[in-house]
Amino acid sequence: MAGKHRVERDSMGELEVPADALWGAQTQRAVNNFKISGLAMPRTFIRALGLIKWAAAGTNRELGLLPDDVAEAIRGAALEVAEGGHLEHFPVDVFQTGSGTSSNMNANEVIARLASRSLGRTVHPNDHVNMSQSSNDVIPTAIHLGAALELTERLLPALKHLGDIIESKAEALREVVKTGRTHLMDAMPVRFDQELGGWATQIRADYHRVANVLPRLSAVAQGGTAVGTGINAHPEFGVRFAAELASRTGIAFRPADSYFEALGSQDTAVELSGQLKTTAVSLMKIANDLRWMNSGPLAGLGEIALPALQPGSSIMPGKVNPVIPEACAMVAAQVIGNDAAITTAGQSGNFQLNVMLPLVAHKLLQSIELLANASRALADTAIEGFTVNEDRLTDALERNPILVTALNPIIGYEKGAAIAKQAYAEGRPIREVAAEQTDLDDEQLDRLLDPDGLTRGGIKE
Repeated sequence: MAGKHRVERDSMGELEVPADALWGAQTQRAVNNFKISGLAMPRTFIRALGLIKWAAAGTNRELGLLPDDVAEAIRGAALEVAEGGHLEHFPVDVFQTGSGTSSNMNANEVIARLASRSLGRTVHPNDHVNMSQSSNDVIPTAIHLGAALELTERLLPALKHLGDIIESKAEALREVVKTGRTHLMDAMPVRFDQELGGWATQIRADYHRVANVLPRLSAVAQGGTAVGTGINAHPEFGVRFAAELASRTGIAFRPADSYFEALGSQDTAVELSGQLKTTAVSLMKIANDLRWMNSGPLAGLGEIALPALQPGSSIMPGKVNPVIPEACAMVAAQVIGNDAAITTAGQSGNFQLNVMLPLVAHKLLQSIELLANASRALADTAIEGFTVNEDRLTDALERNPILVTALNPIIGYEKGAAIAKQAYAEGRPIREVAAEQTDLDDEQLDRLLDPDGLTRGGIKE
């Protein structure tokens, strides 16, 4: 084993670290202590840490606290981290110290080592990379920063795309009428554009719900340091840091209105998670509607045919399943579960610090990523390409006894119920039975029972 490890030292003493690892002693202690899940912190979270260290070094240089050459070395190394160049050197488990100190020190040690190499002399992880910072403001800031980046770059564009695809499909099918269903039972007719229009409205509302959280996400804890008082940070650090971060990301970051709130609570993360849960509920509804509409092809509804993407069974040849809606439904279930975890974590703000920050980061960023990917999959490989079985729709409409509802204003509810029951019992079209049981002529029946006309509401006189 000689040569495969090096000895590092921290305030607790010496220990061995893999020879090729960029991290140092404090990260290694975390690796040794938290052998729990095998889940490392999310890629976007590491990106956020890199951007925080980049902005902090620039701010400290502006304030005359950090020499130019040291600041530039840190900023160069921090950008390498932010751009994903060293993800394998961030091994700390999600289930770690509740403040996320281990992940903050992981970033400090990796960046310090990279900066030391480029500078040719020692850059200290605490004294230089972590200058004017505490894990207690870095990790809450990373949660807000990571979530804001993922929303603006991934989820909001994906939701817009899904809404656009649904609306485009609705427009293409605006003349196609189908049997509506309530309680999974036949109801009055609807047009495809009306049904899909409901989906599109859900997604547009979800977009705005999520986007409305961004102003609170843009308020960051950085500058509060250990307990919210800003100890060891310049009085201007928070404002200048936020401006530096905004210049890099294009997001209008600002210091939190109260550092004590920003450190002690995770209310904004809980709020965002709730909106993500609502979005998941919308995706679940749309996915399940697609599954029902696609069911069959012979013994189910068979209204549409989703694109055939892969064989559906290891034993039944020719079977094709609605795999994308199923995957999206599982994503929705995961996001709903993540919200429960984030809600519980949000309650763990004890005095001046929330102590489930890594869990919040993991679950929140996972939910955003899953919803973004699922939204695009649902749009591009399910909704955009499904075809309509119009013969099946027409046959069901003609035999739908609920069409008699349109005759209620003329013949009354009781007479209508009798006609519907007879039509259903005899397997005959409602028009045929109504012609026998009422005084309405052919022209009246054609007008009153026209499925397309019935989708436009109102009383047909």
